[in-house]
Amino acid sequence: MPATPSQQGVDDVSERTQENRSEGQSPATKAGRRLAAQLAAQKAAEAKRRRQAWAGGLAGVAVMALLIGGFVWIDSNRDDKPSTASGASPSASAAAPDAPTAPPAPQLPEGSDPALGTKPTVKAGTGELKKLTVTPVIKGTGPAVKKGQNITTNYVGVFYKDGKEFDSSWKGGQPATFPIGVGQVIPGWDQGLVGVTVGSRVQLDIPTELAFGKDAAAKGQPEGPLRFVVDVLAAQ
Repeated sequence: MPATPSQQGVDDVSERTQENRSEGQSPATKAGRRLAAQLAAQKAAEAKRRRQAWAGGLAGVAVMALLIGGFVWIDSNRDDKPSTASGASPSASAAAPDAPTAPPAPQLPEGSDPALGTKPTVKAGTGELKKLTVTPVIKGTGPAVKKGQNITTNYVGVFYKDGKEFDSSWKGGQPATFPIGVGQVIPGWDQGLVGVTVGSRVQLDIPTELAFGKDAAAKGQPEGPLRFVVDVLAAQ
């Protein structure tokens, strides 16, 4: 039989309730769920960004640690190595600061004996020296030295009696130039070198009176008879 109005109302409510249940939830509930889902997604995204930031920060710290460690290792190796002067590498050709250097070889006359490029060994004389004695050691092929010329020489001077060296142009590596035969040097040189040819090496045995004289010691000059070995390199 037909339902009464009150029964009909109950039935309508029951049908709507069943429809809502069949749809799952009310519109308000759906909106809340969507909002909750959005918030959860935002939180998840923020958490992911934080994890990435932490990971990036840790990676940066690790890189800095590696760089600092590398610099420390390089500096420690650098400190362990002996330093060299001006950054130059040590070699056999690098002389020590205090090592003596050989003087340059003199400029020799053209065609002269190569022995003139080497310092001679001069020994003591024997016997009593009474007169000037000129002994050729190497005969040069150049012109003869004339009185008044400027001559360029290398020389070694020793005491005649014991052979002890007192002077040498070889020490400074520069030959000596002076006028000859005009009283600018000792008489034994003025007399003994005039007429010697350029390119020659001669030994001069000079008695006291033709050297620096008997009062040489008082003047701070070599005393007694002397022996010189002289290389005549030029005459002008």
